[in-house]
Amino acid sequence: MMNNSNEISRQTRLFGYIGENAGVSRFSAVINKMFKANGDDVMMIPMNIREDDLYFTVANMKKSHVNGAVISNEYVNDIIEILDESSDMVKKTGMCDIVFKEGEKLRGAVFTSRVLTEYLKDIRASKIAVIGVNPHAKAFSFLSCGFNVSYFNENLEELMKLTEEVELKDADLNRIASSMSLDFSDFDALLDFSDFNSLEMIEKFPLLSLDMKNTKEFSALKKRAGELNSKYISYDDMIDKLTAQAYKLITKG
Repeated sequence: MMNNSNEISRQTRLFGYIGENAGVSRFSAVINKMFKANGDDVMMIPMNIREDDLYFTVANMKKSHVNGAVISNEYVNDIIEILDESSDMVKKTGMCDIVFKEGEKLRGAVFTSRVLTEYLKDIRASKIAVIGVNPHAKAFSFLSCGFNVSYFNENLEELMKLTEEVELKDADLNRIASSMSLDFSDFDALLDFSDFNSLEMIEKFPLLSLDMKNTKEFSALKKRAGELNSKYISYDDMIDKLTAQAYKLITKG
């Protein structure tokens, strides 16, 4: 058990929170309170890692005292080639947001997408609009059973490829472009997994709009939602739910 001074012993299991601006995120502080409250001899350390140093840092975990790491959103697509083993979701989507060291091997998994879908279920959202085709969109699609999902993207061929990869039949596919005027008010929630620099084509939002970007990442969705005075939820707004899921995965062994 960790003592009241939060001292680290040789038995303490160390995990990292890896991000470009990990030190300003609440993730480590929140999950460390959970470890302490439950008497777990575990501590998470925020690790500010530049993109140029990411491969070296994660690869060296194999021989370090760190037992794994949560990967901040900006890097979830960048560590796949370092992994020795991957969950089915990592293999299917090409993203990884949590890593565990097992011996001198690294095993990757995905946990944020399940948190997102559970959050949508909790607020009883049913009709969902998804913009983009990135790995987050794939992961959400694999877990989207029970939702009525409509997909939007600039390139319809990319949308068709996405729905084929996630084995969705008769999906509602829609083109989106800067020259359009879009009304999403009939949806319960809008998820932006795109790389649009601007979402000014959106004229009306649903009650809730979400992406998985942290406060240090530029969010076109956040910008447009603010302009239209619409509710926006980010990665950081979901920290309590994200840390709760990460806690379960880290302590289950």
